[in-house]
Amino acid sequence: MARARGLDGIAVTNHDFYRPETCVSDACVPGIEISTTEGHLLVIGPNPPARTEAGMLTPHEAVSLAHERDCVAIVAHPFRNSILRESDADFDGIEINGKHPEHRHQIEAIADKRNLSLVGGSDAHFPFEVGRLSTRIQSDRFTPSAVVDAIRDGRVEPVVRDTPLLSGLRTVYTQIHRWKGQLQ
Repeated sequence: MARARGLDGIAVTNHDFYRPETCVSDACVPGIEISTTEGHLLVIGPNPPARTEAGMLTPHEAVSLAHERDCVAIVAHPFRNSILRESDADFDGIEINGKHPEHRHQIEAIADKRNLSLVGGSDAHFPFEVGRLSTRIQSDRFTPSAVVDAIRDGRVEPVVRDTPLLSGLRTVYTQIHRWKGQLQ
């Protein structure tokens, strides 16, 4: 699906664990989605932690862990079940999430105010969701370290793909997350 949508690579981030066998090609950037005490943090780069305990790390601890392991720390879906965006931790970026791109202008304002790189993430749980939002990276090479450098340097931009199917899915996800009380 990533190739069909014209993507050169993907980052795989499961909740609170990373398995190296998840990245089966050079077109994969390792990562983990850490459930901090204040929300979800994407940790992407060459050496993410293998496992974290959900809700045990503060934002500052999670960011420090990411940086110690040569990874970037990105605020994930900042308006869904999260107050992480309010933390003063030293984040590298903030995500416009594929399930809720309607928050784009608010997220852009946060990125601008805090001088954070703005990335796009599809938050895909099924193949057809891959690439609904992605990140264009300005780099001559595609390696985990090059991706980290591009995000830290601000050489990235989110790419939104809008089709009737993806638009309909967003509506469904928004209703589900509102029903669960996860949208702010």
